[in-house]
Amino acid sequence: MKPERVFTVPSARAFGMTNEETMAADSEDIFGRAIRKLERLAHLDETDRQAIRALHARIETYPAHSVLVKDGARVTHCTLLIDGFACSQKDMSDGGRQILSFHLAGDLVDLSNLLLNHSDHAVQALTPATIARISAQDLRRLAEARPRIAEALWRDTLIEAAIAREWVVNVGRRSAMARIAHLICEFATRREAAGFGPPERFDLPMTQEQIGDATGLTSVHVNRKLHDLQEIGVIARERRDLHIRDWPQLIRIGDFDPTYLHAAP
Repeated sequence: MKPERVFTVPSARAFGMTNEETMAADSEDIFGRAIRKLERLAHLDETDRQAIRALHARIETYPAHSVLVKDGARVTHCTLLIDGFACSQKDMSDGGRQILSFHLAGDLVDLSNLLLNHSDHAVQALTPATIARISAQDLRRLAEARPRIAEALWRDTLIEAAIAREWVVNVGRRSAMARIAHLICEFATRREAAGFGPPERFDLPMTQEQIGDATGLTSVHVNRKLHDLQEIGVIARERRDLHIRDWPQLIRIGDFDPTYLHAAP
């Protein structure tokens, strides 16, 4: 699917602008969340931050359910999620899929492809999304020139792998209710760390079908287990508005230990 809107930074001409301060603000809006995330993973200085903001990026906007990265596509760029939510997934020949992870604004959703020739999975928008396409070559050069940025990117990739391992355990060994409780705990914890607000109440960006694709359950089973969690007073929900009423109990049910998220000190 083609993007709904495309422009490029830091070229002021794309915006019809010449004011350097305005362009700096635009770069901050584009890279702000990504920089804050990387700063949790390594100690960046102002030179590092400026080097990230100087990256050339092609900004694209997409409607929900658009494919942002195609499975098997040749890797020429990395994709930064500026706004919205997305998921990594593997599509099956029978039309089904397995969701591998969820992505929040500030994530480089295909960073694991940076040193590969082709993508080995797809990335799809869960909601309307704005992304930045950054040259993989430029990003590799940036990592080579700025060791602290390289450390942050490497640590981000390792945490992504840790999340993948935890998801294998979730789908392979936990009960249906525990799978869903664990997913909610992880999403709430990650969105708080990303600066989206307290974890107790938020809108779930994923549908029950998408939760099922992430946990190996049918949407009917997901609905039933969400209802069970609500019945025992652990959560309350109104459409996609989810209120965690009993964190300790949700953590216990989901067997959730956030150590695998490796939050930066």
